[in-house]
Amino acid sequence: MLNNYICALDIGSSKIAVVLAEFRKKKLANIYFDSISVKGVKEGAIVDSTNLIGLVSKILKGLKIKSGINIKFVSVNISGQDIITKHSRAVIPLAERGNKVISIADLQRVNEQARILGSSIEDEIIHMIPLSYSIDAKGDILNPLGLYSHRLEVDLYLVCSKLSSVQSLTRIINQSGYEVRDLFLSGIATSKAVFGPGLKDGLNILCDLGSDTTELLIFKEGLLKDIEVLPFGGNDLTRKLSENLKIPMDLAEDIKRSYGFIGNPQDIGEDKEILVKKSEFYKPIKQRLVSEVVTAAAGEVCAKIKEASEKKVELYEVNNFVIVGRTILLEGFIETLEKTLNLPVKLGRITNLEIISLIKEDSGLSGQKYLNYLTCLGMICETLEKKPLGTLPLYQPAKNIILKTLNRVKEVYQEYF
Repeated sequence: MLNNYICALDIGSSKIAVVLAEFRKKKLANIYFDSISVKGVKEGAIVDSTNLIGLVSKILKGLKIKSGINIKFVSVNISGQDIITKHSRAVIPLAERGNKVISIADLQRVNEQARILGSSIEDEIIHMIPLSYSIDAKGDILNPLGLYSHRLEVDLYLVCSKLSSVQSLTRIINQSGYEVRDLFLSGIATSKAVFGPGLKDGLNILCDLGSDTTELLIFKEGLLKDIEVLPFGGNDLTRKLSENLKIPMDLAEDIKRSYGFIGNPQDIGEDKEILVKKSEFYKPIKQRLVSEVVTAAAGEVCAKIKEASEKKVELYEVNNFVIVGRTILLEGFIETLEKTLNLPVKLGRITNLEIISLIKEDSGLSGQKYLNYLTCLGMICETLEKKPLGTLPLYQPAKNIILKTLNRVKEVYQEYF
């Protein structure tokens, strides 16, 4: 926590959301929030940096004025098709003969070795999560600290992004007048907000359904095991409406949100119509047709979610399937997903009690409006809790350029000597 505040910025393909948490005497005192539409991001990739710099500067300046806090540092999310996940394994000897007690230094050393082996000059490590350790011939050890062994092995899960994407994002924040404090994968941040104690046991899936990408996160006994970034999202429904009704995407999005009933189109009266403006004239569109298009598109999205999930786990083993994203607010979407998966589906809700109490006091976040800010709230929860996603992530990639340089020298030395 820096200067008694945490500022979390969620840059998505359809919106920028920001939450500023203010602390007094180490307790959460206030939260300030805002969001703004954006068109400078597509599938998680920045396509208009000038526009994005202006919007980030505008929204953070507004929050400065509203809160009276001089914001300097921000935590930022990163997502999209540039996300890369991989396993990196490393083995280190502990003793030439016999065994020795495994220490924290040994864990740091094997984690660091795995990080070096899994590093790439083209990638930036965002999260590194030890999934399990092995000692001698015994595998799946969650915490080997204090055990005897003559060798130690780690399975390190690396969540990376293309270095160019991280550099572009950092430059935009810097050009806006701020510094990046931390980077988070969107889905990992969101999981920190919605996975409370009741969602730690067994096999759990978080589906973060964004505008044009979807993140699928698999958790087992509260530990992150796998991530999949999928190239579809809520904009698939909007695009189908735009194509079928021959209207602009912006208008199709408005119609989807206002009239996007997902279910049996025959339940909508034949006489019900929507008037939309095309050029200088108003044209009537049947609500039933809107429902037919949106229902079919939602069915395709749900089928893709099921297919991707089945590649990772057996669905009958899943204890909880949690979904977040604005698309799920469409009437009938969650029911359609439940029918497709043949599983109960839960709407992701904030679990941090301090934040919940402040949300209840603010009409701007009441009801389900807070869903726009789940990723931001997750970044704040992670900073508050400091709880690891894996077993013992005792080493994090250096943020400071001097430390990065020293680490690089160390890597070269270890590689060649």
